[in-house]
Parts: sequence; structure tokens; C-alpha cells
Amino acid sequence: MFPGAEKYDIDIELAETAVEELLLVGPDDVDAADRLTFSRNVFVPLTTACRYTCTYCTYYDPPGTEALFTFGDDPDDRYTAVHDQLDRWGHDSIHAYLRQACEIALEEGLLPHANPGDQTPAQMRRVADVNASMGVMLETTADVRAHAGPRSKSPGQRLATIRTAGELAVPFTTGILVGIGEGWRDRAESLLAIRALHERYGHVQEVLVQPVVENDRWRGGSPSVETLRQATAMARAALPPEVSVQVPPNLAPAQELLDCGVDDLGGVSPVTDDHINPEHAWPAVEELREVAASGDATLTERLPVYERYLPGSLRSDSFEGVPADSTRDWLSERIQTAIGAEDRAGRRYRRALSAGPPAAAPGQLR
Repeated sequence: MFPGAEKYDIDIELAETAVEELLLVGPDDVDAADRLTFSRNVFVPLTTACRYTCTYCTYYDPPGTEALFTFGDDPDDRYTAVHDQLDRWGHDSIHAYLRQACEIALEEGLLPHANPGDQTPAQMRRVADVNASMGVMLETTADVRAHAGPRSKSPGQRLATIRTAGELAVPFTTGILVGIGEGWRDRAESLLAIRALHERYGHVQEVLVQPVVENDRWRGGSPSVETLRQATAMARAALPPEVSVQVPPNLAPAQELLDCGVDDLGGVSPVTDDHINPEHAWPAVEELREVAASGDATLTERLPVYERYLPGSLRSDSFEGVPADSTRDWLSERIQTAIGAEDRAGRRYRRALSAGPPAAAPGQLR
């Protein structure tokens, strides 16, 4: 069904009736959330290199002899310079380097959330135990020109990465990218594919509905507010209630999407830029409060891993959600210890699970 599905053994069957029903969903068919969540983050890029050259992306930048700063998909697979630099630093792969970076983050009081693109089971297994959650954007299950070229993105490979996270019990973030040449049916199928994988493994904690934005490499326009409203409503209708629908407030008109089922505003950083979208600054927490107030919703800070994946001893007293499958070990002992430990200021990470955003909170790598 999806490009690359056979190569990556993707066994997702979508009922035609489910696709047709989702295509009929609009903003009037979903309810507005009475609570919005967000996470404070520190955006730490490791290398600007990426094996892909998507036509809308300003993230990738072929490396010379610079140190590694950001992390695209398998940069050491494409660039000799990156591989050689990793070798000089004593790492046999970019994932070995990522693991060390996550370990340093934990030592400094940050909770890692790594988003290194497509990953094999071996790659994800190498870093999963030092991450509170992980993620990759599905973007679309369609074959679009924006992904074209000798190293084009494969929807099958993306779905395989999301499936791997489920098999390894990694709380996961994914999403769709709106406006890169996909159609409405493609959006419906993408959302239903995510739902199918979550129903199988229970690991998808949030799904982004993210518009493509104009930049130096993309002049194909951005989706209209009306398009985003319908796509957001479709996401809310397609996904189980426990899976959050997120819109990035620095890229999307969040206030105009609140009645479409949005309940999360993603990770925002008080100290770093959005290195993927450098022309679009993160909003301040006060701006998030204003967004929430415009929809008569409360604003609550959260961890980069959703509370239902925490063991009962770490959940807040006010937790009212449905816990994730307790027969699975969602978080390593190391991450659990970090969440439960006191930080240097005498606060706990779980302070983020209080009724609202505190004036200051421990950093979270997201």
C-alpha cells in the first residue's frame, strides 16, 4: 500500500470505510480540550549532516571538517567527513555519539528525547535506555516530489522506525507534515497508519500536525488555516483519546486550532533556537498562557515522557489518565531514577506534573 512497505515488511491494512469516514471529519466533529500541555526543552543539535536532501528542509548542511552540531538521518552513512570525525572521537557510529550525549545530558539534569530520524532496531536499542522518549516524523505515507532524489525518504522505512519503537517499548512522538504535496487521502491514510501501530503497541504518546513553512529552500507555499483546521480535526478523530494532538506554536496558528482538538503545544525552549526552523522563534511561556486562555483552557507543564508511561510511584497524585500497559517496561531504571531524583535546586522533575507551569523548572532535553 505505502511506498517501501514491502521492503520493510509493513503489514498495515487500512479499511476503505475508515479512510472515507475520516475524510468527512471537520472541526465541528471534534471537541476542544480543556487543558493544554507543553514541555520545556533544550534543543541540542549534534550535526547538520543528513543523508536526505528534502526540498523543504533547512536543517541539513553538508559538512566540511567542523565538529558535529546537529543530527540528521544517518549522516555517517553518507558523509566520510562525519564518519572520520566520529572515529577520531572514538565512536564507531553516530548512535554511539548520541548515546554519550544522552548520558551527559542525564548527568547535567536533563531528560533526553532523541529524534535521530530513521533507525534500525539495533540503532534504537543502543540509545533507548538513556532516553525518556524518542520520536520521528512520519510526515506522509505518500510518495511526494519533495522527498524525491537518489536518497528519497521511504514511508515504509519511517513506519518501520515507528514500529521498532513499539517493539522496544519506547514512548514515541510522531506526526504528519502538511503541505509538501500530499493530498487529503494521503493525510487520512498517514493518521490511520499511526493509529494502527499505536493500537498494536500502545507506544505513541503524541502526534504533531505540522505545516510546512516558507524558507530559503521551500517556495511551495504553506497550507491555509482552513487546511490546518481540517487536518487537525482529522488527527483528533483518527487517534485514541490518550494520544495527544500537538501543533507547534511557532509554526502554526495555535489559537485558531484549539477548537479542532489540540491538547498539546509541544516542546519550547527558553534558551535555544528551533534549529530546524531557525526563522521561527519559540514562544515564551507567557505566550503559551495567552494561547490557552484564548480557548478557556488551563496550561500545564509536562515531562518529555507522558505521565501514563511512568511507574505508579512516579505519577502525580492528580493523575487521572489510563496507565500504559503495565506488563511492559517503558522506562529504564536509569530514566526512572533521574525522574525521581532531586536536582541541584531541590526540585523534582515531577514538579512538571503539577497543576500549572512553575516559574522555573529543571531542563528537559526534547
